[in-house]
Amino acid sequence: MCGIVGIYGEIKEPLLESMLKKIKHRGPDDEGTFFDGNVALGQVRLSIIDVEGGKQPIFSEDRSKCIVFNGEIYNYKELKGCLKKNHVFSTKTDTEIILHLYEDLGVNCVDKLDGMFTFIIYDKTEKNIFVARDRLGIKPLYCGTGKNTLFFSSEIKALSHCDKISAFPPGHYYTSGGGFVRYYSLPEYLFSGEGADIVPKKINEFLSKAVAKRLVSDVPVGVFLSGGLDSSVIAAIMKKENPVLHSFSVGMENSRDLDFAKEVAGYLDLKHHEYIYSRNDIMEVLPEVIYHLESFDAPLVRSAVPCFFVSQLAKKHGIKVVLTGEGADELFSGYHYLKEFNDNKKLFDELVRITYGLHSTNLQRVDRLTMANSVEARVPFLDIDFLTYVFSIPTELKLSSEYGQEKWLVRKAFQGYLPESVISRPKQKFSEGAGSINIMKDIAESLISDEEFEREKQITKDFQARTKEELYYYRIFHKYYPNPSVLDCIGITKYF
Repeated sequence: MCGIVGIYGEIKEPLLESMLKKIKHRGPDDEGTFFDGNVALGQVRLSIIDVEGGKQPIFSEDRSKCIVFNGEIYNYKELKGCLKKNHVFSTKTDTEIILHLYEDLGVNCVDKLDGMFTFIIYDKTEKNIFVARDRLGIKPLYCGTGKNTLFFSSEIKALSHCDKISAFPPGHYYTSGGGFVRYYSLPEYLFSGEGADIVPKKINEFLSKAVAKRLVSDVPVGVFLSGGLDSSVIAAIMKKENPVLHSFSVGMENSRDLDFAKEVAGYLDLKHHEYIYSRNDIMEVLPEVIYHLESFDAPLVRSAVPCFFVSQLAKKHGIKVVLTGEGADELFSGYHYLKEFNDNKKLFDELVRITYGLHSTNLQRVDRLTMANSVEARVPFLDIDFLTYVFSIPTELKLSSEYGQEKWLVRKAFQGYLPESVISRPKQKFSEGAGSINIMKDIAESLISDEEFEREKQITKDFQARTKEELYYYRIFHKYYPNPSVLDCIGITKYF
């Protein structure tokens, strides 16, 4: 896990170094750069796989190609077994696997990768760059332009010098000769025909495999535990694979998340850690949270605050890798507003839309706030095999109005894994369960008058702050990110 930057065009070495410095929090363990003509690549590294030998950039055997990479490839050992006869390996990393795959398969190498990733490969012979982002955009990547030069970075903050900034689209790759190409789309409206008697068993099987993949690491792996259904299920599966498991929970005094997390941790015999934060703590970290989050979307900022605290907690206890429960609500129709849908096709389309949008909402939050603390987050619910199966489940089985409670399929799939109080716990947003949602609304209400809100809420001709809270966050955001093109990168959460 790390941060990457790239320049294609007019190269200035101090500029590359400046870009890397702005994302150093993503990779405090190591740093590497490469310059050749009109191409410059850089990487800051958080060492997870091949801790001692994985320095980047990594080169091909004849040094005609090199790569910088951010992410984890969960099937890298299997791929290495297929590549061994054709290549000599200089490291034990998943990064080198991608480079050799590219040598053998060209741009089609992305189809073989099971994981979360962004990478830039430079082919010196062809004078070509190849840039790719994983199917769902779990790992971030942005593009910037200026003075006939193209820039890439894991975070917006490293592109402040650019004229225009945009998100590199998930499920796409880019070549300097051919531009952007889409290589992945979510499954279409086609169903397996399996019934309610079979589906929960399959969910258990696929998700258990997804968790097992994500335990591959050369450093300890922990879990973020809110005490909600999704994170608790992940913790329960992990515990079966890992007898000594550290869990982390945060909240305000007397918050529900702390109580439920403690109950789950006791039930599963986890090494549990918690942190209680206050209103003053929120006020103190809010500017830093928004700087790292790179968004002012109100629901996202609310949940980013506890995410920042829980990431700090994991780092304090020496954990570099955590698993989280993100993605379950999008796949299984977990949000309250989705209860309004009673048409299967419309619900399916909405689940596709919000799943595609995760890269600029909840996945952005998890990546930025964990990496702000040099912690890597992995998201088993968004495993591509699991996701493909879940989208084949008949949509009517996801209608809570028909079956009594949202995500009932997940609840049934893991009956007996957790206390009944957790299995039946209703959906709560992270900021609700942690107890900070109303505090943050009240802060904004106390600082912005009705007159100010009416005067300033129209941020651009196309975007209007929905509440005083969102306007308050925007004011902080704008100080860090004044370039108006950045607004095109902001994901807007539909549900409040």
